[in-house]
Amino acid sequence: MTAVHGEAREGTTSPAIGYVFIGVVCAAAIAATIACVRSGWTRLDAAVAFAALIAIGELLDVRLQGDRPTAPIASAAALGYAMVFDIGGRPVAQSTAQVVVVVAAGCTVGTLLRLVAGRRSRLTSVARRVVLAGVAAVAFRATAPHSLTTLHLSAYKQQLRWVALLMVAVVALTSVVDVLISAFVRARGRAVAFGWTLRDEISATSALAAAVGATGVLTALATPAMRLYALPAVCVPLLLTQFAFRRYAAIRTTYRQTIRSLSRVTEVGGYVESGHSERVSRLALAVGRELGLTENELLDLEYAALLHDIGQLSLIDPIPGGSTLVVAPVERRRVAELGADVIKTTGVLDRVAEIVARQADPYRKHRESPDHSLPLESRIIKAASAYDDLVGAAPTIDANADALERLRLGMAYEYDPRVVETLTRVVARWIEVPTERFRQTSA
Repeated sequence: MTAVHGEAREGTTSPAIGYVFIGVVCAAAIAATIACVRSGWTRLDAAVAFAALIAIGELLDVRLQGDRPTAPIASAAALGYAMVFDIGGRPVAQSTAQVVVVVAAGCTVGTLLRLVAGRRSRLTSVARRVVLAGVAAVAFRATAPHSLTTLHLSAYKQQLRWVALLMVAVVALTSVVDVLISAFVRARGRAVAFGWTLRDEISATSALAAAVGATGVLTALATPAMRLYALPAVCVPLLLTQFAFRRYAAIRTTYRQTIRSLSRVTEVGGYVESGHSERVSRLALAVGRELGLTENELLDLEYAALLHDIGQLSLIDPIPGGSTLVVAPVERRRVAELGADVIKTTGVLDRVAEIVARQADPYRKHRESPDHSLPLESRIIKAASAYDDLVGAAPTIDANADALERLRLGMAYEYDPRVVETLTRVVARWIEVPTERFRQTSA
């Protein structure tokens, strides 16, 4: 499945839903621009300063686990502008339409600069920032006292603590809306996937969202005293945090690349077919996402799938074709345990070692109930590896049907029925939207 990486990541954005979402946001931004042109602009200097900071923030984006692009500084600046009520002691009452226009303009400029620099940009993520700012502006203007944007700061200085609490509530609301939108888009509009996608979104983004929200609140509260100088001053801590995220992401990328390289040792040595580990990993990830595994569990599953055949290096004579289906169950378990022993030597992949060690175990033994101690990841790898062994590197439609039928026949003892049915659905989707692997063999 040479072109299945995007399909394997079931949590990635659906093109159709993403385009509709982007189109709706663009239409809203155009309507907001027309409204601003008719009604006029408020504090154009502040609008330009915030737009510039948002554009810079778009250039300084980071990627969280699960390939989630985010621009913390741009998001914080957008939130700050949505809740700004005073700059240098002068009340500011920019409309929601102006907030949308300024944030959209900053995001657009930042995106264009990324394209000029040859860097890819996720438009869905950019559109979400515009929506986030619009929701924050509507919520803040609807709940804040009218005097906040009409009277001098000294008139309500004692009540600023309540204004701060209101801003925190607005940020919490916008964060919830943002997570819901992101989960819906990443779930491709499928209700069955929305629950676990939402859980993963909260787990992966909650910490950074709190930092972004706090920065947005501080920006809005600091501008009355610090004027527009508050923008760079308040964003410095978030910028340092962002650099830490970048280093962490770079380490994770290097780690994954190292494991991918290690997984190819069995292929170079002639123990398994070329590309087998990569294909099993992609299919296992797709099945794991469908079954609701968390991002951390998916990471362990990916590593285990890439390294699931490393125990074959201990064999004197390679298994013909590298398929463990042709050897006795005892030998399959021995190979799995040897592979787990190799992985344990790293000292940091104990969970991965456990998954690999149990991959050859049957779903349930004869006349016994299912083995609930068997990790779900092990069951997924067992089915995914067997499927790839049966269809090979160049599957045909007939080979695919035969492989799935053989897996179903083994559901009594060898394979988890839930895993097999999920794998069947995943493969069916890949056939409906043919990947390069299927196109070449079915043409």
